[in-house]
Amino acid sequence: MIMVRREPVIATLCCAALCLFLARPVRAQSTRELRDRATDLAYNLDHDEAVRLLRQAVSMEPNNSANHRALASTLWLNILFQRNAVSVDNYLGGLSRATVEMKNPPPALDAEFRRESDKAIELAEQRVVAAPREALAHLDLGAALGLRATYVASVEGRLMAGFRAARRSYDECEQALALDPGRVEPGLVVGTYRYIVSTLSLPMRMMAYVAGFGGGKDKGIHMIEEVAARAQAENRTDAQFALVLLYNRERRYADALRTLADLRREYPRNRLVLLETGATALRAGRAQDAEAALDEGLQMLAKDQRPRMPGEEALWHLKRGSARAALKRTAEAKADLAIAVRPDSLPWVQGRAHLESARIALREGNSAAARSEAASAAAACGTGNDPVCVEEARKIK
Repeated sequence: MIMVRREPVIATLCCAALCLFLARPVRAQSTRELRDRATDLAYNLDHDEAVRLLRQAVSMEPNNSANHRALASTLWLNILFQRNAVSVDNYLGGLSRATVEMKNPPPALDAEFRRESDKAIELAEQRVVAAPREALAHLDLGAALGLRATYVASVEGRLMAGFRAARRSYDECEQALALDPGRVEPGLVVGTYRYIVSTLSLPMRMMAYVAGFGGGKDKGIHMIEEVAARAQAENRTDAQFALVLLYNRERRYADALRTLADLRREYPRNRLVLLETGATALRAGRAQDAEAALDEGLQMLAKDQRPRMPGEEALWHLKRGSARAALKRTAEAKADLAIAVRPDSLPWVQGRAHLESARIALREGNSAAARSEAASAAAACGTGNDPVCVEEARKIK
């Protein structure tokens, strides 16, 4: 997200000793070890170091599709991070247009992604031709094609343009499951697409079935859960982050919070896990738990000198302001929301902060202020492509 994927989540500054350790030359026995270390770094928000290790893996073993795919995937995550497009909120409200207007990604990152993605697909296709009965070959190709489809949708904003790659990705991963039913890793792609198809309108769902996609919401989630439960699965973390999103969409908040707790233990330097924990607790109506998580996360943010997402501080304060508003701590909520509407905030964050302020004004009996805040919310959320917020703001008269 969607992939549904991924993107980092919870962080404190690494101590000087750890930084020095990470900077030393890597003595790995295999490129799989490099990929595992890079995954840990990427999900701890250490993107640059993760990219360095994966470039080393590509140099060591340039004919391994998995190395090129891992590098492309990490570059994709970095692009999403730089856009502040990694939170669950980005994928809950839906998009109002089939083609989303987006800023172009950084040219160097975009070019490297395309180069590595193309190479991953090329090598995987060669392997399938050479070993058509090998499940792992089909899995590699399916994963590489799926990454391409996800990039087209999430970075380029062309939601339908990646359809052909998505269908091939699904087919290849289904073939991998047929060849090796005991292998769970293909279930991440197959399960994700099954879930997505199940959420489409009936006409679109029928078109997807004709094109060869399977459906089934419960089946899709179960397949992803099987990947997340398999400790040795190389895409286990991807599955965990996918489940955080899907559980939130399905309002299975207890399951989402449990998964986030697991991720926090596994990636203790990723501050965004705490942000998602607070946001999920808030959706679950657990405002006190939400505030506690967000308080801790804001303390981590203040100490963390690594790059931030655009408007990240405002997003934290929007969430904490909303939690404090739910707790009827109005003065503190207003202080947070004032930060969330600053000019450097993302439009949808500003809009939702104005919407929360409108609701506070209604509770205080100030209908004029409520209407003014609601009008600001509708305008900002319209700019930010947040139709759910716009609809809620227009209900305030």
